[in-house]
Amino acid sequence: MTTPSDPVVEQPGPVRVALVDDQQLVRAGFRMVIDSQPDLEVVVEAGDGAEALRRLAVVPVDVVLMDVRMPHVDGLEATARLTVGDVTPEPVKVIVLTTFDLDEYVLSAIKAGASGFLLKDAPPEEMLGAIRTVHAGDAVIAPSSTRRLLEHLVTALPDDAAAPHPGLADLTDREREVLVLMARGRSNTEIAGDLFVAEATVKTHVGRVLAKLAVRDRVQAVVAAYESGLVRPGA
Repeated sequence: MTTPSDPVVEQPGPVRVALVDDQQLVRAGFRMVIDSQPDLEVVVEAGDGAEALRRLAVVPVDVVLMDVRMPHVDGLEATARLTVGDVTPEPVKVIVLTTFDLDEYVLSAIKAGASGFLLKDAPPEEMLGAIRTVHAGDAVIAPSSTRRLLEHLVTALPDDAAAPHPGLADLTDREREVLVLMARGRSNTEIAGDLFVAEATVKTHVGRVLAKLAVRDRVQAVVAAYESGLVRPGA
């Protein structure tokens, strides 16, 4: 008696990563850590935004680690062009590489479409987790360093920068509560524990928050919460 063969399941390849930084030693260190993981692979390196745009136009990648301050084309312009699909067939996910002294430049990069921050001195496991999180479709907002950096950036904004986001009025009390917890760096699992609800319920609330604020991901939502004054630095 013949039995049908088992269906062939295609195994996905490693997450393809691009490193864009004008410091070769930084790229080398990141590459060593990333390439040590079986599910991650560095496929592109570039020393500035212009080189990155040229290379990424022909080499497909999943996630880009992007420095901000670089010669020729900086990380802000490169991020904006990559996240709208101006260079590649589909928008590319970008994580901004930064230190605390970049202030409004990093906030501009987030507004340009970056999916989160990564401090250059972050522990290796945080960098690897950020790449996997962004590739999975979420945004890097949970690490405590991200919240501190957001607070630092928003504190540096001019006083007249705070303005109510038009979508905030459409949020229910529970959705507003979820947004505040997101801004405090809480994951879906942690929010579910805080509110004594199922994680699936939290995911539904998060989705509605993003839709009502007309933002792409958690990072954009949290920036809106800080800029509108819903969440205050240190609160």
